[in-house]
Amino acid sequence: MNDAERERLVAEALASITEARLREAAAGVTSIASPTGGEAPLARWLADRLAAAGLQSHLQRIDDGQANAVDRLKGDGTGADLMLYAPIDTLTTGDPEEDVPWIGPGLRPDMRAEAHCDGSYVSGLGASNPKGHAACILVVGEALAALRPRLAGDLLVAFGAGGMPTNAIDRTGRLNTGHGVGCSFLLERGWHPDYAVIAKPGDFVAHEEVGLCWFEIVVPGIHTYAGSRHRLPYQNPIVTAAEVVTRLERWLADYPERHRTATAAPQGIIGSVAGGWERMLAVTPAACRIRLDLRIAPGTAPPAAKREVAAYVRRMSVELGVELTAEMVLAIPGTRTPPEDWVVRSAVRAWESASGRPHEPIAGNSGATDANILRARGIPTARVGMPKAVSDDFALGMNTVDVRAMRRLCEVLLRVAVDTSTRPHPLHRINQDKPALDR
Repeated sequence: MNDAERERLVAEALASITEARLREAAAGVTSIASPTGGEAPLARWLADRLAAAGLQSHLQRIDDGQANAVDRLKGDGTGADLMLYAPIDTLTTGDPEEDVPWIGPGLRPDMRAEAHCDGSYVSGLGASNPKGHAACILVVGEALAALRPRLAGDLLVAFGAGGMPTNAIDRTGRLNTGHGVGCSFLLERGWHPDYAVIAKPGDFVAHEEVGLCWFEIVVPGIHTYAGSRHRLPYQNPIVTAAEVVTRLERWLADYPERHRTATAAPQGIIGSVAGGWERMLAVTPAACRIRLDLRIAPGTAPPAAKREVAAYVRRMSVELGVELTAEMVLAIPGTRTPPEDWVVRSAVRAWESASGRPHEPIAGNSGATDANILRARGIPTARVGMPKAVSDDFALGMNTVDVRAMRRLCEVLLRVAVDTSTRPHPLHRINQDKPALDR
């Protein structure tokens, strides 16, 4: 297939991707609840829909509640395999018993797994992130399957469970339900491509992103009783924790400048403080626990981040006169694909064609996605996505998608898919582990 034929294939596929079709797809995925650990119903819906479109479709069960959907458009085996990938679990659950009051005093309509359409906008839990992005991959897979193109490499269309940065919601079963577990399981079971493109928010092509480490800092104290405060030793760890939190916040404000790269400015945030019995306010606890999410730049090893946190915690211990402890309880390294790699260059060309302007890398990023899982397994990966439809409300930005932006993302995904999957690649010497595509 030559470049003119590739352009015709993109144009034919794109002609079938209307805003109405995208609205229907976005509403469909948004209206099926898929909290982390409970993605199986949505995965089944996606697998059934792509099977109906003619792809080789598989529902990949992880457990009773969690599953991936993965589908294949076969090539003739002479080219590289490309995976278009999106996670499908939502950051919050849509269940007021789980989300309230931490998300707010109540659930707004956009915080529930019920799609609402208003002109070019679709809202509902996760309508943009991740479901609007997943819907784009779904529609691109359907559009290409309908044309039955002659491909050199396989095109994999994959939807992963457990992509959000969360531990298990239901602690009675398997605990590792988030942090890319579905993507990892997918690759382990043989769905391992030469290249990948992940669809996640951001109107640019990203070739690297931060990782994340979670830390638990424990503030010790003395368990005692309100009626004996004036008679017994008194050291309330909740009061000490307030000072620790204040100092950590100042330390985190300076952290990005010490670890900035060309495109990343890794951030940190205190996400949880726990201490004491909510049912029994008459006593102090013997400990207060602070949990911290610290993003790490590509190339920074988690042990280096651990040492940096530990050094600051030791300093606070001396200054506050209390023996603080810090443990790393999660570690996912940041990753990088060289910008000259085929999939990044192809994604940049696709973005420029769809946008009509030169691509410029965006600096200051601190979001982490399953791209880290893909790259850590040796798969060169580019990340592409959409701009937020709402920029001044975090939840509403996650939960609102513009179908016009969806169509442009579909064009980017289509162009990368056609650019990559229609090219034969030369045989390499025996130890070379990936094909070299070039124009």
